[in-house]
Amino acid sequence: MKKRRLGKSGLEVSALGLGCMGMSFGYGPAADKKEMILLIRKAVDCSNTGYHKAESPGREPRSCCCGTDGG
Repeated sequence: MKKRRLGKSGLEVSALGLGCMGMSFGYGPAADKKEMILLIRKAVDCSNTGYHKAESPGREPRSCCCGTDGG
């Protein structure tokens, strides 16, 4: 996976990221938690280091899949 350097810090992130909004809301009903955990694991296996999971006002946090051990 291609990487990009952020500013002058030297921090590198993957050029492609994974948007997580549809995992819990936003594009219809929440997706299946087990399937989303598998998707995140696949992204990690592909060297993805960018995950967009910004919260929206009045919505439940998307930590249901992001930051979990899959259990």
